Amino acid sequence: MTEDRPPEATSASLWERDEEVAGVVEAIDALCVDQSSSGSLLVVRGEAGFGKTALLAETRRIAEERNCVVWQARGGETLKSVPFNVVRQLLQPALLSLMPEEAREYLGDWYDIAGPALGIAEPGERQADPQGVCDGLVAAVRRLAKREWPLVLLIDDAHWADQETLRWLAAFAERLDDLSVLVVVARRPGEVTGERGRYLDAIAALTGHPVAQLSALTPRATAGLTRATVGPHADDAFCREVWAVTGGNPYETVELLAKVVQDSQLDPVEASAAELRALNRSSRGGGLVARLDGLGTEATRFAWAAAILGTGISVKLVARLATITSDEADRCAELLRSERILTAPDPAASQADVGELEFVHPLIASAVYDSIPGGWRTAMHGIAAQVVTDSGRGAAAASRHLLQVHPEEDQELVEQLREAAREHLSIGAPDAARRCLERALVEPPLAETHASVLYELGCATLLTAPATTIGHIQSALAMPGLDGHARVDAVFRLSQALLHNDQLEEAVRTVEAEAARHEPGTARMRLQAVQYMWEGLHAGEGTSPGRSERLAELAATCTGRDNSERALLILRGFDAMTHGENAEEVVEVCDRALVNGRLAPGLGWTDTEWGLEILMMLASAYAYTDRLDRAESLYNEALRAYETAGWSGGHLSLAHAYLGLGLRRRGRLREAEISLRESLRLAERVGRGLPLYWSATCNLVDTLLARGHVEEAWAIAEQYGFAPPYPSTIVLPDPRCVRGRLLIAVGRTKDGINELEQAAKAASVRSHHNPVLVPWAVDLARALAVEDPTRAVQLASDARRRAERFGTDTAIGEALRCAAALETGQRAVRLAAQAVAYLESSPCQYEHAAARVEYGIAARSVSELNRGLTLARSCGADALATQAREVLETGRGLR
Repeated sequence: MTEDRPPEATSASLWERDEEVAGVVEAIDALCVDQSSSGSLLVVRGEAGFGKTALLAETRRIAEERNCVVWQARGGETLKSVPFNVVRQLLQPALLSLMPEEAREYLGDWYDIAGPALGIAEPGERQADPQGVCDGLVAAVRRLAKREWPLVLLIDDAHWADQETLRWLAAFAERLDDLSVLVVVARRPGEVTGERGRYLDAIAALTGHPVAQLSALTPRATAGLTRATVGPHADDAFCREVWAVTGGNPYETVELLAKVVQDSQLDPVEASAAELRALNRSSRGGGLVARLDGLGTEATRFAWAAAILGTGISVKLVARLATITSDEADRCAELLRSERILTAPDPAASQADVGELEFVHPLIASAVYDSIPGGWRTAMHGIAAQVVTDSGRGAAAASRHLLQVHPEEDQELVEQLREAAREHLSIGAPDAARRCLERALVEPPLAETHASVLYELGCATLLTAPATTIGHIQSALAMPGLDGHARVDAVFRLSQALLHNDQLEEAVRTVEAEAARHEPGTARMRLQAVQYMWEGLHAGEGTSPGRSERLAELAATCTGRDNSERALLILRGFDAMTHGENAEEVVEVCDRALVNGRLAPGLGWTDTEWGLEILMMLASAYAYTDRLDRAESLYNEALRAYETAGWSGGHLSLAHAYLGLGLRRRGRLREAEISLRESLRLAERVGRGLPLYWSATCNLVDTLLARGHVEEAWAIAEQYGFAPPYPSTIVLPDPRCVRGRLLIAVGRTKDGINELEQAAKAASVRSHHNPVLVPWAVDLARALAVEDPTRAVQLASDARRRAERFGTDTAIGEALRCAAALETGQRAVRLAAQAVAYLESSPCQYEHAAARVEYGIAARSVSELNRGLTLARSCGADALATQAREVLETGRGLR
C-alpha cells in the first residue's frame, strides 16, 4: 500500500494540504501577472498544531521562487497588549533598510503620523488620532507596495495580534482591489472576543476566497508520515496508535515521531505502540514541564525567562533575566535546542527584533509560560521591565511587563505607567494607555495624585468610551488633587464626554455648577462660555430662561483680550445669527473674536482647550450672514489642520461636512456633494447616531435636492436613517426643514407639511427666527399655496419681515422668491425681478440661478432664462437647468 506524500522540500506538516497549497499557488500566480493585478486576501484557520505556520512557510517558498518580495510577522500570546507589535514586525525591516530621508520621501505626509507607530520617527507633542494613525499605516503600506511589487504579506497567529495591528489590517484589506499585494493571514478559530475579535471577523469577511479550514490528518496520512519518518517497516497497528495518540494533529505527530527516532530502542511495531502515549505526553503540557524540570534548575529558569520575554530573545538578555552566568546561559541554550524546546529563528522570516532564539512552537511557549509559578512570574516581569527601561527603550516598551507586577504601593511604578500611557497616546494607542492607567490605579497612587491619574484615564477613553470617561472624571473631581486650571480642564472634558454620550443637559448643568464655585475671573469666564456653547448646541427646549439676554450682556463687556472673551464673542455672534438679529451686527461681534482677521493662538482647530465646536459656530455664523469667503476660509483651514495632524476620524468628518455646507451655500453643488460623501464615509467609521453623522447626512440630502437628484436624496435618507427622532444637538441646516422638503419632493406632501409644522414649533421654542438657517416658512408657504393660499401668503409675509430684519441679500431674495411664487401676473413678475436683484448680490449662486429661471418664466424672457440656464449648469443644479432648457425649447409665449 502507498500513501500520499507532500512534495519534496516541503514540511511534514503539509501532508493533506494539497488543496490549500494549490490556492496559494493560484493567488501568487495571479499576483505576478503584472502590476495592474488586483490584490487578494487568503485566510487560513486551524487549531493549534494543524500546520498554519508550515503552510505560511510553503507560501513564502513558492512566492520567493517567483521572485516576490515577502514580509512576514507573527502574533504572540504574551504580546497582545503591545500596540502595533505585529505591523512593526511586518514593515520595520523594509523601512529600516531605507535612509531616513528615503523613508520620509516614501511615506510623504504620512511620515509624521504613521512613523511613531512604526517606531521610525519620534512622536509629536499632541495626542495622536487612532483613526489617523490607522489611515497613515494603510497609506504607508500602499506606497511601499508599489515600490516592492510583487509583494506578499504573511501574518501568522493573527489571533494573538495586537488590536492596533488588526484595526490596520481590516482597513488595509478593504483597499486591495487597486493594489497588487497578496495578504495571507493564519489564525486559530474562536479564542478572540471584543474589538480584536470584531476586526478578525471583518478581515475574514473581506476575503474573496473561502476561508481555508485546516483539519486533522486522516489515519492514512498519519501512516504515510509515520513511515516516511521512522521507516517503511512501521506496521499498521503502530501507525494507527500514532494517529490515536495525536488525534491527527500534525505538529504533535511530527514531535512524537521525532522522539521515536531519537529513541533507537523503540521499534515501530505493534508491541511498542503502548509506549507512544507516555512519549507524547512528554512533549506538551504537564509532560513538557516534567521534562523541563529534568533538565535542571538553570535550564528551567532559562526557558522561563525566554517565555517572559516572548520576542527578541537573546542569550545575554535571558541570562540577565534568569540571573545565571553567561556560560551557564550558553549551555542552557544549547540544551534546550537539543530538546526541541528552543530553536534559532528562520533567517528567511527577517523580522525586526527577532533575537537569537525562539520557541519551536507557540504551544511550547504557552506551556512554559503557564508553568512558571506565580511569584516567580511576577518577579521576572519586574526584572524584565527594569531591563527594558535600562536599555533606553522607554516606559511604553516596559509597560507589558509592568502590567504583570503585583501591586505594592510603588509610586515609581505608578509614574512609569503614567509615562507609558502618555507614550501610547502619542502614537495613537489609547487602549494600551487605558490598560496602563487602570493598572496604576490598582497600585494605588498616593492620595495627592490619585485624582490626576483618574483624570488621565478619563481623557484616554474619551473618544472610545465616553460613558466610561464620565465615571472616571466625576470620581476625579470628587477627590482632592485637581485644582485651578487642571480642574477647569477636567470639567470641560467631562462636559465633552457627556455631550458625546448624548447627555447634553447634564453637560450644561455640570459646567454651570462648576462656574458658580469660582470667583469672577478667567476660569469662571471660560466655564460660562462652555455653558453657553453647550446650550447653544442644544436642539430641544431652552435649558436656561433668559440665556440669550445674559449672554448678550456678558459679551458686551468683552473686548477680545483673551480666549475666554473671544469665545463669548463667538457664542454671542452665533446666538444672534440663529435668532435672526441684524447680520451686520452679528459679523461685527464675530470679527472682534479674531486677531488681525485670524484665529487667536490657543483657539485653533487642533487646540484641545476649547474644542472644535466653538470654531464651527464661528464659521457657521459667517456662512449664514453671507460672509461665505470667511466661512470657507475657516472650513478649509480646519480641513488642512486635521489632515496635517492625522486626525481622520470625527474631526475630519465634520470638517468635510461643514466645507460641504459652505460649498452648498456658495452654489458649488458638485463639489459640495463630493465633500459631503467623504464626510459620510468618515462618519460611518466613527459610528451612526452621532451629531457629526447627522451633519453629513443632512447636508448631503439638502445638496442632492438642490441638484434635483430627488431619488438619490431619498435613497440616502433611507439608507442612513435620516428621519425622526432627531439628535439633541443642533444640526445645520435644520434637519426638519430638509426632511420636510424631501418628503414633498417625493410626493408625500401631507407628511412634508407635517414635518415643516414641527420645524416651526421647534424653531419657536428656541427662538430660531433666522429665515435662511431654518427656512420652514418659505417651504411651508409653497406647499400650502393651493390647499391654504391665505395662510401661505401670511407665511411668506412673515418670512419677508424676518428676512428684512436679518438684512442679508440671500434672506430677502429668498423671501421675495417665495412671495413671487404665490402671485400671478405683473405682481409676480415684479416680485421675481426684486428677488433677482437681491440674489444677484448674494454669494449664494444656486438661489440666484433659481431666481433667474423663475423670473424668466414669469416674464417670459428668453434672455433671463438663458442666464438662469447658464447659472444652473455652472452650479450643477441639473433639474433646474433641465426646467430652463425645456421652457426655452418649447418657446411658447417667450420674447
